[in-house]
Amino acid sequence: MKNLYIVFSFVIISSSIFAQNKDTKVADKLFNRFEYVAAAKEYQKLAESGKADGYVFKQIADSYFNMFNASEASTWYAKAIKTNQDAETYYRYAQMLKAMGKYEEANKQMTKFASMAPNDLRAKAFKDNPNYVPAILSKTESYTVKSTSLSSDKSDFGAVMYDNTVYFSSARSGARKNYGWTNEPFLDIYKATMSDSGVLSEPTAIEALNSKFHDGTLTISSDGNTCYFSTESYKEKEYEKVKSLNSKFSQIYLYKATKSGDTWGNIKLLPFNSKEYSTGNPSLSRDGKTLYFASNRPGSIGGTDIWKVAINGDTYGTPENLGPKVNTEGNENFPFIADDNATLYFASSGRQGLGGLDVFQIDLAKGTDAVNMGKPINTEKDDFDFTFNKAKNIGFLSSNRNGNDDIFLVTPICKVDLLVVVTNKKTGEILADAKVAILDEKNNIVDTQMSNSKGEVNYKVMCDKIYSIQASKDGFEGNVFPVAKSKGPTARVDAALQPIDVIITPTQIVLKPIFFEYDKSNITQEGAFELDKLVQVMKNNDKLVIFAKSHTDSRGSDAYNLSLSDRRAKSTVQYVISKGIDASRISGKGFGKSELKVQCEPCTEEQHAQNRRSEFLIVK
Repeated sequence: MKNLYIVFSFVIISSSIFAQNKDTKVADKLFNRFEYVAAAKEYQKLAESGKADGYVFKQIADSYFNMFNASEASTWYAKAIKTNQDAETYYRYAQMLKAMGKYEEANKQMTKFASMAPNDLRAKAFKDNPNYVPAILSKTESYTVKSTSLSSDKSDFGAVMYDNTVYFSSARSGARKNYGWTNEPFLDIYKATMSDSGVLSEPTAIEALNSKFHDGTLTISSDGNTCYFSTESYKEKEYEKVKSLNSKFSQIYLYKATKSGDTWGNIKLLPFNSKEYSTGNPSLSRDGKTLYFASNRPGSIGGTDIWKVAINGDTYGTPENLGPKVNTEGNENFPFIADDNATLYFASSGRQGLGGLDVFQIDLAKGTDAVNMGKPINTEKDDFDFTFNKAKNIGFLSSNRNGNDDIFLVTPICKVDLLVVVTNKKTGEILADAKVAILDEKNNIVDTQMSNSKGEVNYKVMCDKIYSIQASKDGFEGNVFPVAKSKGPTARVDAALQPIDVIITPTQIVLKPIFFEYDKSNITQEGAFELDKLVQVMKNNDKLVIFAKSHTDSRGSDAYNLSLSDRRAKSTVQYVISKGIDASRISGKGFGKSELKVQCEPCTEEQHAQNRRSEFLIVK
């Protein structure tokens, strides 16, 4: 049903009406009246009777394309391209293949499209980055997407929330005849209220705004007293008659309404509508000064573009195209301007996406490029009409990912921008090129980076999760720093590292005890920090040769403890070698429990731990 706002009859009629012949006349008439369900059936009758050619195959495919039936569309596009077809046919074929997740096959058709239309912005983007899909799929998910009770068995889309009320468009009404494009009732504007607990009421139609034609979508001013909405031009008795089709074709017009009490009234047609093109899907900036909308008016780059117009009371400026940073030769539609009056969300079929329409985000103030929002906002299907209520911290998304246009609730995944600053604990100076790792609550390393020239490392972490920072640098004692739970949006950890200051006697390098866990020989995190000091001393004195002695506590048999301590000695030696020290400069041996540091009987756990140690003797 979203395709209502991508229909521009003059373009479609002129491209197909002259291809009629006596065999395709009935099907062509249905197609040009946008009755794609019936048109597809008639064309397929021709295919079954053997009267089909490349034109018929393409018309069947385009019928299913307009209904977003990717499987059927791709089947018939595959037949159509065996005959000479225009570049757009290959582009549409590629989109349908993507909608089924067949990216490799889609790329083949995009390659053909790019060769036929090398100056098309979509072709240029593909040639610049043909393997863009993995990059989109690898994006960190920023939202959760859940089904809502707003969805029915008919098309529902365009949900936007103001205060506690959600407004949307729906074909759920069965009171009127069906629309031939989708064989569903015409659209009306509905509303539902959301309780503090997030429960949505039963939707009700806004009769004051609805007509017997298609109505929706809608945007409301920040004070709640003004709305802009879309309706067909039939309301103004403005349409294009096509006698050969025995049909009338409307455009989409924008209207303004104001609220009196609880009722919408004083409905006015906006002055920049025209029966020559469509103007719909409005989004009003929170300051009320700019209205964004979709249109195929002259000056558009593609089929539909995103435009804006200045508002000054009851007067309007000249509509402005948002240009190639937003618009392509494809269709851009469903704009939504965020509360900051700078972030624009919109749907596009012309930009690199996962299939069908994808939702993109752009910062209009910074002039940056539009960014695909990735999964789960986007899928292989049509995903569009992303809106967000900052005060409630929730949004809505429309998608046919489940086979029908449905409305989904969008909730941001709470994240914190964590800044780690590494410094010298004694002097306070920043430490560049320090190794900084972030660990989760199970001490698994999530990511590792090197500090920049400002001693900084940036991470994006989940809210209210336990993390720790492990920082190290040659010449400094490594250390672990806890990250306090936070709801964000920012947090900071000062990782101050102590310069290595090791006691060296004529016979021994004195470190803090390299303790081992009970009955284990692996190097612990604390032990690694101490061994890093030994490594640093050995790097500073390349003549130094060390002998490592490893000991156990008094528990267990002599033979077992001797074997355990020997494994600990080897672990110690291997760690030092792994840090770049030549193997000829360090050796080790286990002494079991033969040289207890603390004589005790019975021993406390602390005393046992002191006996599980390694020592470092200077051999040369």
